[in-house]
Amino acid sequence: MSTRTAAAEPEGASGGTAAPRPLRAFPLLSAHHVARTAAFYERLGFTRLVQHPPTGEPAFVGLHRDGVELAVSAATEPREPGGPYEMFVFVEDVDQALERLRTAGVPVLGEPVDMPWGERVARVADPDGNSVALASSAGG
Repeated sequence: MSTRTAAAEPEGASGGTAAPRPLRAFPLLSAHHVARTAAFYERLGFTRLVQHPPTGEPAFVGLHRDGVELAVSAATEPREPGGPYEMFVFVEDVDQALERLRTAGVPVLGEPVDMPWGERVARVADPDGNSVALASSAGG
C-alpha cells in the first residue's frame, strides 16, 4: 500500500513556497516484520499514511490516529524482546479490545486493571514483542 500525505511531504513541496512544518515527535518502533507490526496497529484504529518502499515488503510505515503519529521501521540490530519502551493506546473499551486481540492470537501481558487515576489498563505484546498498554476510562 502506498500513500502520499502531508505526513510524508510538507505542504507545497510539489512547488511554491512551503510554510515550515511544526516540530513533532512520535514513537518509532523497531520491528523484524514491519508489515505485520503495522497491521497490528491498524487493528487498533491507526491509518497507514506512508510506506517505504511504496510497493512490496516495507522497511518503514508511518501511521496516524486521532492526531497521534507512530512509525514502524525495520530492525537493524538484534534487541531484547519488549525493549525499553511501551506504547500507550486509548481504546473505547479495554475489555472488548483485549478480547478481540486475544482471539486474534495476540499475547496478553496483563489483564485489565482499574487504575487509581480513573483508567482501565491492560497490556499486550505486538508481533515484535513491544509492550502495548490498552487504556480507557474505568467502567467503559
